[in-house]
Amino acid sequence: MQSKYIRNFSIIAHIDHGKSTISDRLMELTSTVSQREMKEQLLDDMELEREKGITIKAHPVTMHYEADDGNTYQINFIDTPGHVDFSYEVSRSLSACEGALLIIDAAQGVQAQTLANVHLAIDKDLEIAIVLNKIDLPAADPEAIKHQIEEVIGLDASEAIACSAKTGQGIKEVLETMIKTFPPPKEPESDQLSALIFDSHYDNYRGAMAYVRVMSGEIKKGTKILMMSTGKHYDVLDVGIFSPNEQSVESLGPGEVGYLVANIKNPIDVRVGDTITTHHGGVSEPLPGFKLVQPVVFAGIYPVDTSDYEALSDSFKKLQLNDSALHVEGENSMVLGMGFRCGFLGLLHLEIVFERLQREFDLDIITTAPSVQYRVHQQDGKMIPIDNPSHFPDPSHISYIEEPWAKCNIMTPSDYLGAVMALVNEKRGEVTSTETIDQTRVLLQVLLPLAEFITDFNDRLKSMTKGYASYDYEPEDYRKSDIIKLEVRVNEEPVDAFSSLVHRSKAEFRGRQICAKLKEVIPRQMFKVPIQAAIGGKIIGRETISAASKNVTAKCYGGDISRKRKLWEKQKKGKKKMKEFGKVQIPQSAFIEILKTDSD
Repeated sequence: MQSKYIRNFSIIAHIDHGKSTISDRLMELTSTVSQREMKEQLLDDMELEREKGITIKAHPVTMHYEADDGNTYQINFIDTPGHVDFSYEVSRSLSACEGALLIIDAAQGVQAQTLANVHLAIDKDLEIAIVLNKIDLPAADPEAIKHQIEEVIGLDASEAIACSAKTGQGIKEVLETMIKTFPPPKEPESDQLSALIFDSHYDNYRGAMAYVRVMSGEIKKGTKILMMSTGKHYDVLDVGIFSPNEQSVESLGPGEVGYLVANIKNPIDVRVGDTITTHHGGVSEPLPGFKLVQPVVFAGIYPVDTSDYEALSDSFKKLQLNDSALHVEGENSMVLGMGFRCGFLGLLHLEIVFERLQREFDLDIITTAPSVQYRVHQQDGKMIPIDNPSHFPDPSHISYIEEPWAKCNIMTPSDYLGAVMALVNEKRGEVTSTETIDQTRVLLQVLLPLAEFITDFNDRLKSMTKGYASYDYEPEDYRKSDIIKLEVRVNEEPVDAFSSLVHRSKAEFRGRQICAKLKEVIPRQMFKVPIQAAIGGKIIGRETISAASKNVTAKCYGGDISRKRKLWEKQKKGKKKMKEFGKVQIPQSAFIEILKTDSD
């Protein structure tokens, strides 16, 4: 198809502003999906997405629409997630588009994540069309929301389209506006093949499938292609589009979006952001790729049964195909055995990866408590990045430690402003500015240590504002901080699996919390077992598991008390000797219970 009849767009929206429902209506109106096949949230095909009511994966779909001007247009839509942890998915999708639909709930107005994603689109110089959804709601106030968009985002909202995805009102206007507003793909400067991989997934029968946006040239069955970052070449076995299911086509030309299959057996060979060209006579320079995403939350993932290690390793390779933000490297724990140290974009990202490994690959796994990456500056001038307490150097060698901070936008009803500011102070944060959006809402700009985000910040914020507050954050910089290693000892022996890196002000509370939990889950021994939380040589928390003892005086009926005293003394000596030589075997179930509690 000629480039002038192609439109590539993405949707930007906060969670629950109706993005998936508008996608359904667009596919219905363009007859991409028949009424018989239609179901709610069609593009959210992952079980987890439907359960949680959020979009996790970017999903492309090609629609054909006969416009009022009499021409038939090919509209390529790339679905995007709305949660802050998946902003990388959004940036990848926007890189393959020329336009973006900004969807805003006409009752709720601009939310924090909308603000973050619209700036991503502006940075990529995309044309933006504004859609006010849910105008059928009694609480909808389109005029006030238009004013809010102009004030908060700075976009002209005078021509915003009012629609209701639920009833279908205004959906045709959305399509017509896209065709008039969004520019067609740029005419290619050469006929040499150049295509951008913006996503991929693993098919058990056909190997790795690459999702591509063709910038110039043509891909068809039999084309010999070269992956520019790896230098590997393949023969294309099939090309096609998503409508929304895979549908083979003869070729993909400039501006078109689709997939290719090339018998790529190793999932690692398909890299998101890579450029595909022809094996001979292709382009010499790769397309501007995506920024290298930096994980912000780290946790260990281990198989409960050590024989599942290889299966877990293969699962990670397949999962990384369509989740390139996931960072994985091998790790060995004295207690949990062989496993992997993983980097995530946030706590929800960790939760989703954990759930997908369990459901899609049928694995029984355990995750350690999440942490962030600290920069440890040593006396000799070296800087070591550390996200695992077991790698923490001797304090005498440390000059100072820096911890990551994040810039956060919190949008909250003004009634809860005091409570939110108190939470920020409690989390060692600082409010840099406050801005009144309208009569009922306030936008706070806050700087917070990233470590405070990954505990209970989200839950606390939502509960104290009855779910009305929204926030987004991005890593800002590193700052000097008083970070220490909190060590946990069981029967005087340090247990690395329970150790953590914490701020000194939070260490005592955290130490006592762990000791109390361990007292509940470690079985009683034949001798008293002390559980201690320590910072260096200083004990800051202690619990004692009482001994399981035998009643050695049960056989003594009457007689002098000295007989009983002799038996008690003998038992006491035996316990003392047992404590000196005895080892406390901590069952794996205890580790699992502790880690479950940490992640709740």
